[in-house]
Amino acid sequence: MNRIVKKQILNPSVTLMEVEAPLIARKAEPGQFIILRVDEDGERIPLTVGGYDREKGTVTIMFQIVGATTEKLNHLNEGDMIHDFVGPLGRATHTEGLKKVAVVGGGVGCAIAYPVTKKLYEQGCEVHAIVGFRNRDLVILEKEFEASSTKLLRMSDDGSWGEKGLVTDALRKLIESGEKYDEVITIGPLIMMKFVAKLTREFGIRTIASMNPIMIDGTGMCGGCRLTVGGKTRFACVDGPEFDAHEIDFDEAMARGTTYRDFERHAYETTCNLFREVH
Repeated sequence: MNRIVKKQILNPSVTLMEVEAPLIARKAEPGQFIILRVDEDGERIPLTVGGYDREKGTVTIMFQIVGATTEKLNHLNEGDMIHDFVGPLGRATHTEGLKKVAVVGGGVGCAIAYPVTKKLYEQGCEVHAIVGFRNRDLVILEKEFEASSTKLLRMSDDGSWGEKGLVTDALRKLIESGEKYDEVITIGPLIMMKFVAKLTREFGIRTIASMNPIMIDGTGMCGGCRLTVGGKTRFACVDGPEFDAHEIDFDEAMARGTTYRDFERHAYETTCNLFREVH
């Protein structure tokens, strides 16, 4: 079991936890993920490594409360134990040799974009971070991005935070103003990553997309994260989670993502009702 040493509410639907896991903290890198079970009878879910402290032996996770398991996890507090916490899994983000990169994050995907941004910045890379949210109330990690990027562009759908518009609007302005990037890294909703890839293909800029949003079991056994990359079948958890964005069939991935929506909603509502009855 692994003890929760810190819990922080980042916004109404996103929570940060720092968990004692010295063996994972020793090897974890940005882009990788862990698998956890809240309790002995719980389901396995993958969560991206949001940070690590090798000296303290802790790993940070950030999760959006969208289903039954994340609802259960959010009811744990500092000092409570997580039954299983396994990793690191997946391939780490390639950062070596990059001199200038644009990192494009959207919504809760910014929790994954941040550790990548931080590592690039610490390696001396010029990092332009473009982060977008629906509105100011949903913003997370603003100060962290400020401290770990050369340039930070804030975007919101309604204009309540930063500039009104889409992350692709900001990226296009930077490219058309003459910025030359070795690579663009995008992490967020599938529809956002699809249009980031469409834009960068127009300018011939290598682009990497994180397919964390479609992972389920984390081992490749369930087939839920199956996707088509360059005409070949790949699994986000064992082959990724990062792939060449210009080769991903985003439409197929988005269609598959709706398969279990009704089931997941029912499980979430059942869990919420259970906690209401208990408390």
